Amino acid sequence: MKLEVRFKAKLWRYPGKGGWHFVTLPEQYTPPVTHGWGRTPVLAVVDGHEWKTSVWRDKRKRSVLAVPKVARNGKEDGDTVSVRLKFLAL
Repeated sequence: MKLEVRFKAKLWRYPGKGGWHFVTLPEQYTPPVTHGWGRTPVLAVVDGHEWKTSVWRDKRKRSVLAVPKVARNGKEDGDTVSVRLKFLAL
């Protein structure tokens, strides 16, 4: 498993009022779970905005990254973003 990966992904919004935006990691970049609740700590960079967070497994066993509004730069559901992840606990 690489310690740092780069990819492009489409944003998607979790349904419902106040739903967050996410990107799904390509399957080949799905990290092993290292913390509770299916989380793996990362340093994330989306379109140049950097922050510490975690990726985690959803109910379908996909790894997802929540992308806050400040990192989206006005992009919304269906828009493509550039993602760089540095895994902090592998």
